[in-house]
Amino acid sequence: MVARRRRYLATAIRRDLARKMVFVAGPRQVGKTTLALALPGARGAYLNWDIAAHRERLLKGELPPGRFWIFDEIHKYRRWRNFLKGLYDGRPRGQRILVTGSGQLDVYRYGGDSLQGRYHLLRLHPFSIAELRLTSSAELHDLLRLGGFPEPFLSGSEVEARRWSREYRTLLVREEVTALERIQDLGHLELLMLRLPELVGSPLSVNALREDLQISHRALTAWLGALERLYALFRVAPLGSPRIRAVKKQQKHYQLDWTVVPSNAARFENLVACHLLKWVHFEQDTLGRDLDLRYFRDLEGREVDFVITEGGNPRLSVECKWDDADADGSLRYLKARFPHAEAWQLSAVGKKNYQTREGIRVAPAVELLKKLV
Repeated sequence: MVARRRRYLATAIRRDLARKMVFVAGPRQVGKTTLALALPGARGAYLNWDIAAHRERLLKGELPPGRFWIFDEIHKYRRWRNFLKGLYDGRPRGQRILVTGSGQLDVYRYGGDSLQGRYHLLRLHPFSIAELRLTSSAELHDLLRLGGFPEPFLSGSEVEARRWSREYRTLLVREEVTALERIQDLGHLELLMLRLPELVGSPLSVNALREDLQISHRALTAWLGALERLYALFRVAPLGSPRIRAVKKQQKHYQLDWTVVPSNAARFENLVACHLLKWVHFEQDTLGRDLDLRYFRDLEGREVDFVITEGGNPRLSVECKWDDADADGSLRYLKARFPHAEAWQLSAVGKKNYQTREGIRVAPAVELLKKLV
């Protein structure tokens, strides 16, 4: 059963705990607590800052007995960095410390001494084709309908998935944002969250969105940053290269819960974006690879949905199509300029599976996504 399958980061966490503290970050309800409690020795080791009794124990220094401590959501404590530094520097020999949180733990720096060199950061993502070991386009469409978060996906119900998504967005704005960010105009923030899914897949114009919502540029920029820090969305910057006349400013954005995206084609592109980012983060966090997720668009209007770079050089180009189509002209253009980079055109409902003369693979999406993580 999927529900009983060990999450993909479990091995990396166990390995890294032997060396340093481990921070596991990711969106709320992505399965961080379940993953932590499934680790050997986790029973009785868990304290959650959001639980009043646990918070009191933490503030009093009453820590769980044993060689394993798990601290959940402790980054909401203003002095959390000093607290963890003191624990780590004075820890007994063999003590393991795992910290989980629904925010970018390496970003929230509320003062105190740096934890640099004392932890490894691992980012947990929603379910994916590879993690679930899905092999067919029909199974991909289940994931497309239900999303990759464990609760809605495992429910198997599109109605329950929609209810979960609505409640999740409300919880994110009303609890998570107010706990970690200085934002008071929650009404406009909710409007922003409703508007953004309609803009997925296109370069995001901050000025146009600001005028649409009637808010200041400064506020909008701050809100987008807050939503990104809380893993509600992520942004993808354009690829810049002296070999191509690429645009260099406007970013595209995608939702971690892709079910909120109304258009089928844009939702599929969003799902692929999440799969690619998950693989990039896994390779960065576990192997230290210098990977980045970008998109390509040039001044002549040619565009390729995604380009993964390593050390700034393209390694993989991916174009998304809903149905079967000939190899995209923009993808051919990019392949010609970076012939050593893999190039894939993925379809959501298409059946064709072949390679062009110049080496572009045209295939159902599952053929590439099952090779990731």
